[in-house]
Amino acid sequence: MIETERLILKPLTHDQLLKYIKDDHSLEQEFGLLPTKKNISPSLHDALEETILPNVFDKDKDYLYHTLWTIISKPDHRMVGDICFVGEPDPNGEIEIGYGTYEEFRGKGFMTEAVGRLIEWAKEQPKVKSVFAATTKDNVASYSILEKNNFIHIGEVDDMLSWKIKLK
Repeated sequence: MIETERLILKPLTHDQLLKYIKDDHSLEQEFGLLPTKKNISPSLHDALEETILPNVFDKDKDYLYHTLWTIISKPDHRMVGDICFVGEPDPNGEIEIGYGTYEEFRGKGFMTEAVGRLIEWAKEQPKVKSVFAATTKDNVASYSILEKNNFIHIGEVDDMLSWKIKLK
């Protein structure tokens, strides 16, 4: 678990991920939070079932790089979004991040703050040298978060933009 002034970023265990997928507010109950309306996209649901859950369950893998980290707003006592790494650092020390803010909490700076704090955490990890992210060209909110956290636009393919920040 890592924190900012307003946020708690909590990596979910295998059992907590199962509660997250159920979306029956049992996860919020476990954390002592108010219920939050999450919209688990089909692509996130598939990733949870096919990749995230098996990798988190695998004791040979560092689950912090495979699980969802829930983002909790301290003042609201609610989950406001999710952030994750897409696997452990590659041989060059690069990791990829992905994130999403629940609709009613967008535009409040939560994700900019969460990405910034997770980048600080990544800097402290010996194997991590850079962080990569991808956004669609039309997702201005998403790439604004990256720009505010000093990511550099490094390329584009079709409707996707690639972003990177070097840490070491």
